[in-house]
Amino acid sequence: MNIIESILFGIVQGLTEFLPISSTAHLTLLGKLLGKISLDHPEQWTAYMAVIQLGTLFAVLLYFAKDIFIIIRDFIRDNLIYPKKIKEQSFFSRQGWMVIVGTIPVVIVGMLFKKEIEGTFTKSLLVIAVSLIMWGILLGIAEKVAQHQRDEKHITFFDALIIGIGQVFALIPGSSRSGTTITAALFMGLTRETAARFSFLLSIPAVLASGLLELKDSLHFVTLGMLWSYLIGISAAFISGYIAIDILLKFLKKKSTWVFVWYRIAFGVILLVCLVG
Repeated sequence: MNIIESILFGIVQGLTEFLPISSTAHLTLLGKLLGKISLDHPEQWTAYMAVIQLGTLFAVLLYFAKDIFIIIRDFIRDNLIYPKKIKEQSFFSRQGWMVIVGTIPVVIVGMLFKKEIEGTFTKSLLVIAVSLIMWGILLGIAEKVAQHQRDEKHITFFDALIIGIGQVFALIPGSSRSGTTITAALFMGLTRETAARFSFLLSIPAVLASGLLELKDSLHFVTLGMLWSYLIGISAAFISGYIAIDILLKFLKKKSTWVFVWYRIAFGVILLVCLVG
């Protein structure tokens, strides 16, 4: 993989990781078009996607650095230094608990079905196309029926669990981590901006764990040349990811998610037509 390709993959990863349109769908399609996905070793492509996701992780960490610092500080204080009952803890400490609760489902399912997730099934453009369309429709339904009234201070543990279950479906390519979690959050009555913000915070543990795990597992086939492509891809994903977070949060303050609904459905239909043709 040359420098231009690495930058291209990184930019696509960063922009599509946070917009609810599926980074896996766009990266896999681009990877197939450029002949970068091996049918004999599909796990290598899974590893590459997971590793350059670290760039988008760094983008989230930087964008929400102040909030993350306060969450960790309050969580340590309220649970380790001066232990309190959860209902008596600060808003930020309880938000830390929300992220933990929301992360549990994807950890369990990810560990149980790691081999299937890394297999050829999850590189299928048919699976991606169907997922794009299905979750596009679900996002549209959520947008239509949602109340959009509850902000981040009203997120409950039940909300966190449901949104966390939504994150599990992001393991299916074409679904989109932000797409499934924002959809679940809207169904729970959260505002669009709150749904996106919690979705980004919830992505941190899962992306960190999967990225580091895949990096460790992929070291045995990474050459020096591939290492540079990883670093370039991560850097490009970091820059484009940071921009995408800012754009989406500002966009959702005033606009709905319908543009993403129609984009997902159109993209999925085009893929299906190309596959049939």
